[in-house]
Amino acid sequence: MPTNEQRRAAAKRKLERQVERREQKARRRKQMTIAGSIVGVIVVVAAVVGVYFLTNDDNDTSTTAADSTSANDEFVSENAPGQLPEPKAKPETVSCEYPASAQPASKPNNPPRADGIQTGGDNATASVSVTTNQGNLGLTLDNAHAPCTVNSFISLASQGYFDGTTCHRMTSSDSLKVLQCGDPTSTGTGGPGYQYANEYPTDQYAEGDPGVEAPVPYQRGVLAMANAGPGTNGSQFFIVYGDSQLPPQYTIFGTVDETGLATLDKIAAAGIEGGGQDGPPAQPVQLTSVQLD
Repeated sequence: MPTNEQRRAAAKRKLERQVERREQKARRRKQMTIAGSIVGVIVVVAAVVGVYFLTNDDNDTSTTAADSTSANDEFVSENAPGQLPEPKAKPETVSCEYPASAQPASKPNNPPRADGIQTGGDNATASVSVTTNQGNLGLTLDNAHAPCTVNSFISLASQGYFDGTTCHRMTSSDSLKVLQCGDPTSTGTGGPGYQYANEYPTDQYAEGDPGVEAPVPYQRGVLAMANAGPGTNGSQFFIVYGDSQLPPQYTIFGTVDETGLATLDKIAAAGIEGGGQDGPPAQPVQLTSVQLD
């Protein structure tokens, strides 16, 4: 039979264990609170970064994307992060869709044909000569990987849609050096009255791939479409005169030749109206003619 001293010692040990368990629970609650706060900060930072990319790429070329989810966190992309994906071959012929846009055409034109667009052979590329008041631009259009975009561009060019229009915007930041053209209104809001889907590189990303939101190189000499979100391509395009970084949500449909790059360098050297990093070129740039060679 235990003595009084033994009973007191057992009671003391029991009390000490109870106190220790209460302290452990308190520590766990504190840790959970701290962890919850860290998660909250991470979520807020991620949201801010997402909004930055959606609103600061380009005044006229913002993009929309689905919110990241836990599924996206587990998504294994076949594309290397921070690099343009290797383009996949398209069928020999494709069909395109050019539905009417919410805004009417800024300049009269007929929508392009939509069926039987060839992508290979002699039609893999197309050559276009652009005459401007600042010099000439020679363009090589990539019909093999952006056939619906090239089809639209050639259609508009053949109708004189670009003739007499001005390049309304230039940027000169460390991450974005482009000259933007193709808007008959010179406001950044004009278009042909129809719109169409993104092509390369956007179409190389599977649905749910978070890589579509991460910047990739848009190198000097690249010709790409401006847009107001996926599927809103129209007539506005931009030429990259200095290596830039953008999410892969702007269709690359060609390149400019060395003569064109020299013209762009001349325009860029004159700066931007008002001396900022984003605005109309200080030396106005007018497209005199855009013709298929």
